[in-house]
Amino acid sequence: MENIGKLIFGIGIILVIVGLSFWLFADKLGWVGNLPGDLKIERPGFSLYFPIATMLLISFGLSLAMWLVGKFTR
Repeated sequence: MENIGKLIFGIGIILVIVGLSFWLFADKLGWVGNLPGDLKIERPGFSLYFPIATMLLISFGLSLAMWLVGKFTR
């Protein structure tokens, strides 16, 4: 049970660091959500935004990070 508490605390610290970095560098991250594969449909009274390319890029980055963590912790 002690390890679960440490894990939750560690994840919380990582989330705080990621959140602060997004907050501090938001002006430099203007391309996020504006990639060529992101769908934007705007009509009177209706708008749809579906960031397919951004989600794929973030998924690839997180998968790579988790693979590297798993590789170096074994």
